[in-house]
Amino acid sequence: MVARGRHIREDRIRALLVPAGIRRGGRRLPRARLLAGDRKGVLTRVCPRQLLTRRAFLRSLLNGGVLALLGATLYPIARYLFPPRGSEASVSSVVAANIGELATNTAKTFRFGTRPGLLIHTSQGRLKAFSAVCTHLNCTVQYDQHDEVIWCACHNGKFDLNGQVISGPPPRPLESYQVNLRGEEIVVSKSA
Repeated sequence: MVARGRHIREDRIRALLVPAGIRRGGRRLPRARLLAGDRKGVLTRVCPRQLLTRRAFLRSLLNGGVLALLGATLYPIARYLFPPRGSEASVSSVVAANIGELATNTAKTFRFGTRPGLLIHTSQGRLKAFSAVCTHLNCTVQYDQHDEVIWCACHNGKFDLNGQVISGPPPRPLESYQVNLRGEEIVVSKSA
């Protein structure tokens, strides 16, 4: 075989096709040498069989599978930790309930835009409304009828019926809303 004017022996071509140092028939094959005219140390002519070996194919298949698994795992985690910022509709007031459906010393949750709210009919007969999102870690709060407090089950935070922190880790009071009656409807609106 001739490459750029020089003759390459048959055993040199075999050395290009098999990894260096493999013995065949008890005779060590010579190491692959550069083809004639190749000055930079890069083989200019490679046999097509050598471009993708079985080991390289399996390695790339395994790497692709690992990358796909990593992407399928990390994408939902990233979406959970960094939720998309949607345009929240600006709601200034909502009808939370009717007067007849809220007994004394009970509470009802409602939606104030995209956030939950808590409407409380106290034992004294007053109506109060607060954000149902705890100021500690954004857990949903609930009304405890027995103790007449607003309670966060996540870390046992307690608020009084004015939204002020009684105990637990919450750093701030609950956001309070204004309550108005419009006929039989209880209308809750954001404080001005």
